[in-house]
Amino acid sequence: MIIADKELLQDLVKELRKNNLKIVFTNGCFDILHKGHIKYLSEAKKFGDILIVGINSDSSIKKIKGASRPIIPLESRIEVLNSIKHIDFVISFDEETPLNTISLIKPDVHVKGGDYTIESLPESKIILEYGGKIKIINLVDGFSTTNIVSSILKGV
Repeated sequence: MIIADKELLQDLVKELRKNNLKIVFTNGCFDILHKGHIKYLSEAKKFGDILIVGINSDSSIKKIKGASRPIIPLESRIEVLNSIKHIDFVISFDEETPLNTISLIKPDVHVKGGDYTIESLPESKIILEYGGKIKIINLVDGFSTTNIVSSILKGV
C-alpha cells in the first residue's frame, strides 16, 4: 500500500504495534529495479511482520547521485515497489536520509545493504537510542543500478 502522509504512517504503525507486529524499515532509491533489489527486500521482510520501504524522491536522488538521476520517476518507482509481495507499505521522502521517517515510526528493525556498516549508517545513532536493531544484508554481486546505467551508456 502506498502511504502519502507520514503522520498517517505513524498512526498506522501504532495500530500495527497494538497487534504485536514487528515493524521492519528499509530505504533506497530503487531506480531501475533489479534482482539485487528483490533479494534484498525478500531478506529484509524476514526480520519482522511488516516491511515499510522508504523511497527517495526525485529531488533527493539528484542531490545524492547527480543531475542525470533518477532514470525512473518517483511515481513509477513507487508503483513498481508497491507490486512486490514482500513490501507492505511504501512512502517517499525528500531528504537525503530517512532520519525524519525513522524518527516518526521508530521501526523495530532497520535494514540496509552491505555497502554500509552500522558505523557508517547516518541513521544508526537514532535507531540505537530508541532501542531499535540494525541489520546489514549482503549485496548480490554484480547487481547495481549504477553499474547498469554505466553499461547502458557504454553500449554494453
